[in-house]
Amino acid sequence: MDKNTDLDILHFYILNEHTRNEEIPGLLHMINDGNDAGLLSEAGLPCVADPGAQLVGAAQKANIIVVPLSGPSSIFLALMASGFNGQNFAFRGYLPIDKGLRVKALKELESEVLRKDQTQIFIETPYRNQQLLEAILTTCGENMKLCLAIDLMSPQEKIFTKSIREWKRQVPDIRKKPAVFLLYK
Repeated sequence: MDKNTDLDILHFYILNEHTRNEEIPGLLHMINDGNDAGLLSEAGLPCVADPGAQLVGAAQKANIIVVPLSGPSSIFLALMASGFNGQNFAFRGYLPIDKGLRVKALKELESEVLRKDQTQIFIETPYRNQQLLEAILTTCGENMKLCLAIDLMSPQEKIFTKSIREWKRQVPDIRKKPAVFLLYK
């Protein structure tokens, strides 16, 4: 976007988890009228652990040219700084909220690390980060490694990779802080 563009003449629409499927064609209407459009994210990349895939899918189906442009992605920044396998990784998104299902998911992720030599990347909403961290520390083997990438791209940014055993000695308080979790051997 040209830095001289008058932002007051632009139209902004909200696309989030509350956007209904029926609203997607209306969002494409402006593009079909010959206007350019962009899909922006508050943090991260649109369509990668962020809303937007339905809109982009509808644009592809309508033969609208889609040009991806990226800024920083917390997921990839965390992977780059973790010291973990960047050749074979899986982004798992949000793990289940239910405690029993979450434990089961963590055990499956740990198994995938060991079986496939694959870094497992996942996220949680900031207000549930501490519960997820505690579940990881009680579920995963002590030699498994966990990278916590907290407050990425902010002055408070912290990225630490330690074994589960080491994390248990000093459990950080990550309540209400955006974080990316990476599990590896």
